[in-house]
Amino acid sequence: MTASPPIDANAGPAFTGSIRIRLRTPSRRRNLELGLLLFAIAIGLSALVLAELGALGRVEPGVLGLAIGLSVLILAVHGAMRVVAPDADPFLVPIATLLNLIGIAEITRLDIANGLTGWDAFGVRQVVWSAMAVLAAAAVLIVIRNHRVLQRYRYVAGFVAIALLVLPFLPVIGLSVNGARAWVNLGVASFQPGEIAKIALAVFFAGYLVTARDSLSIVGRRILGFTFPRVRDLGPILIVWVLSMAVIVFQRDLGSGLLYFGLFLVMIYVATGRPSWVVLGAVLFVGGAWIAARSLEYVGGRFYSWLNTFDSDLYDQGGGSFQLANGLFGLADGGLPGTGLGRGNPDITPLAESDFIIASLGEELGLIGLFAIFVLYMVFVSRGFHLAFAGQDDFGRLLGVGLGFVVALQVFIVAGGVTRVIPLTGLTTPFLAAGGSSLVANWVIVALLVRLSDSVRAQPRLVIDSA
Repeated sequence: MTASPPIDANAGPAFTGSIRIRLRTPSRRRNLELGLLLFAIAIGLSALVLAELGALGRVEPGVLGLAIGLSVLILAVHGAMRVVAPDADPFLVPIATLLNLIGIAEITRLDIANGLTGWDAFGVRQVVWSAMAVLAAAAVLIVIRNHRVLQRYRYVAGFVAIALLVLPFLPVIGLSVNGARAWVNLGVASFQPGEIAKIALAVFFAGYLVTARDSLSIVGRRILGFTFPRVRDLGPILIVWVLSMAVIVFQRDLGSGLLYFGLFLVMIYVATGRPSWVVLGAVLFVGGAWIAARSLEYVGGRFYSWLNTFDSDLYDQGGGSFQLANGLFGLADGGLPGTGLGRGNPDITPLAESDFIIASLGEELGLIGLFAIFVLYMVFVSRGFHLAFAGQDDFGRLLGVGLGFVVALQVFIVAGGVTRVIPLTGLTTPFLAAGGSSLVANWVIVALLVRLSDSVRAQPRLVIDSA
């Protein structure tokens, strides 16, 4: 045996000694999240109290007690996150909580104006659905311990998305609401499967584009400064376009069709870096929308009401522009400071608690309050994008972008329709509007972004001292 060489004490540190592991303190993020959660709950419950004081002159214990119970449940989920997601982003859950509680406050105010109480009140049902949504988010966090697991089931997610979109056409359970056949009757409640389908599509698109992006981004022909893909590579975008058009034609759901196609366009652009995909997608969707407006009466009616909102004949016509015009009148009445919670007349507008919750809040909170809500959405989406680009795996990046963009595009479509920037589509505002399907889907998005952020930050970071 040969003796090992002696170690020179003055030779400097060994290589292993030059590696420093950057220790994290997850409790700091969770403590920050706890502080933000308490602040968000205080604002949300205060909004509910102000809404009841403004509309009734007193505070009823019913909905307030339920909202306090919901807040306790969210705090319990926060406690569970300290164990199952200690490195998660601290801003996502507080923002979702604040938006959720503000929506409950405004919906309860509308229930008071319409004389709705008990289970007939949208606010009561909104609290119950919110609790179910929070529990669903907690279940997602417990079951999915690493976001990369979802990549294995990308084709399963695609199949699930298609199955969910087909469900409303099945006999017995299929249900039409306000002219759109996008609902399923479960007996005790109705559900909109398209809300869950958008999450499944985001998972499928992310998994598919990771494996196919080379063929979609490398080869092509350059025309007018853009590198356009080969004809054989147009299959994915054409399939998604046909799917979106089918949603518009058969489900009579313009907003969901735009949401699905917009989601795919953004994700394929992020995956390939080619602006030509956006150009092709815009041409396809604008062309499809133009054909639909010409051939489908309800789509054409949406465009006509958008362009001629203040026409007196259209305003008085059943199914005309009464809803859109009244929403705009409410926004104008609120002005910058708003009329105050419970002090306006948002109940005059049809579907003020769902499709036109933005107009209701804009009337009573004013443009200042509405901008504050939009800032919350902006921070939420920016956290999703930040987490996506901080990740080291391509699937996580695409999934983060997709989930964040779903919320951003949905807010734009709703706010743009209410403010007459684009035609009305019938989508609901995430976390704010009345609707159990939307609440469950958006809280699941929160859970997936939380899991993504925890996986990204839990990855070891080694700092090697070159000296």
